[in-house]
Amino acid sequence: MKTSITRSHLAGLLGLSLLLPLPALADYPEKPITLIVPWAAGGGTDATARTIAAALEEELGQTVNVVNRTGGSGVVGHTAMAMAKPDGYTLGLITGEINMMHWQGLTQLTYQDYTPIAQINYDYAGIQVAADGPFDSVQSLVDQIKSEPARTYTASGTGQGGVWHLAFAGFLLDQGMEADRVSWIPSQGAAPAMTEMAAGSIDIVPSSVPEGRSMVEAGKARSLAIMAPERLDSFPDVPTLKEAIGSDYAIGEWRGIAGPKGMDPAIVDKLETAIETAYQSDTYQNFMSKQGFGTEWRGADDFGKFMAEQDERFGKIVEQVGLAK
Repeated sequence: MKTSITRSHLAGLLGLSLLLPLPALADYPEKPITLIVPWAAGGGTDATARTIAAALEEELGQTVNVVNRTGGSGVVGHTAMAMAKPDGYTLGLITGEINMMHWQGLTQLTYQDYTPIAQINYDYAGIQVAADGPFDSVQSLVDQIKSEPARTYTASGTGQGGVWHLAFAGFLLDQGMEADRVSWIPSQGAAPAMTEMAAGSIDIVPSSVPEGRSMVEAGKARSLAIMAPERLDSFPDVPTLKEAIGSDYAIGEWRGIAGPKGMDPAIVDKLETAIETAYQSDTYQNFMSKQGFGTEWRGADDFGKFMAEQDERFGKIVEQVGLAK
């Protein structure tokens, strides 16, 4: 027996379908969300991720589980973000290293392999020196580096080709010097580099100012300047490069939330709105202010444009430093 469907029957079925709930999107999120962090627990990226996750849970009504996927100078965690299913249930705290790693041949991943959702942080590079060292101002630092033979002085704060290395190399270029005029000593981060500097083994640590805070407060180091367009509220006594030597050079490390490429735009919109509310919350703002971390907001579209701009900028620096592959 054949069953025929008339136009009136078809119209009725279509009308009924419009009354049914939309799959996934209308009820998103229906289960916990995973937020991948490409750096180790206890660091600044991890702390930022856990704080925004706590605030985001209140907005979404679901648990946001922070998972650390470390290794390969950030490659492992960033790969895990890019390879996840683009359903909105696996996101990542993407960091500025995505604008550096592929230029150095560490990975083929670029910012184009992700769905940008929101930028929530930017920490500008600072120039930290030993309290009893030879530099008492940025101008004296520049003058002495120029007057001495190349690689007389040393700097550290991250691995070779990391953000603080490239930020300082760019600063040297901005001041008319070779990018490698100061020898870079690779380290596991700013904290051990600050310890080495206090012991007299390193001359300069161009990390974010918050990372040098404990040594500065202990009287073992001082921050000469911040590579930012204006002074930081949490460090009002540290001048900008513009104030110190008339330079407009500004650079630093950013962090944001992204997902795999190909996410549903409607889910991205919902996440962007929820993250912005979480970003503005006392939970997030108070924590970042207390720690001295910078807060900087960009929505999905602006964040995508920003990543593209930063990728081009760091590509040039990597090439000028001689690390491009």
